[in-house]
Formats: sequence, structure tokens, C-alpha cells
Amino acid sequence: MINKVGQIMVYVNNQDEARAFWTEKLGFSVIAEEDNGQGFRWIEIAPAESSDTTIILHNKDFVAKMSPGLNLGTPSLMFFSDHFEQLHSDLSNKNVKVGEIVNLPSGRVFNFADFEDNYFAVMEKSK
Repeated sequence: MINKVGQIMVYVNNQDEARAFWTEKLGFSVIAEEDNGQGFRWIEIAPAESSDTTIILHNKDFVAKMSPGLNLGTPSLMFFSDHFEQLHSDLSNKNVKVGEIVNLPSGRVFNFADFEDNYFAVMEKSK
């Protein structure tokens, strides 16, 4: 029986740029980083505040060679924020591509893109 989501794999073209984007623009922390010296490198990141779920940044080309046929598309991730408007403003000020705030029946949402034009969403959530 599954009781939680542990890690989400995100396949990127440039792991160093991805790491910089998530840590410098979004304030995530690097939890772990491994490199076997033969091309298999991964970077585990998570929101600076405690999180049960982490994101693993994998090298897209390496994974494609190791696992042909694997879907390397970017997962559709929805993040929650209890400082929603501040986050929207901060990302805009950091020159992150940010969408307009949209009102949905489930709450307010906006999207943002990383440097590879992978889009993610943020929903307003109070603790």
C-alpha cells in the first residue's frame, strides 16, 4: 500500500542550470547530490521548509540512453504556497516567466516556467 509520494523525477537538459533555477529563483534547498563519474548524476531538491516529497533533477540525455522508451516529459506539478501573492511578485522580480493569477473554483493559481520552458503551477494554500 502506498502512503505518500516520495520523489518526483524531472528530466532536464542542463542539471547545473536547473539546480540554480530551483535554488536561486524558488528558494529550494539541495538535499543530496550524487555523481558516479560516468554520467549518472542526480540532484535532490526540496522546498526550504520541510517537505516529505522531493524533486530529483536527472540528466535527460543520460536517462534516455539508459532507458530507451521512457517518457521524459515534464510532469505537471502543482505547488502550494501560503505566501501566494508575495511568491508571484518575487518570481516576477527575479525575471522568471510567470503567468497571471487565475481564479478557479478550487482557489487562485498561477504558473511559471523554468529556463527550459517547462511549466509548473502554484495554488494559494493556507497552513
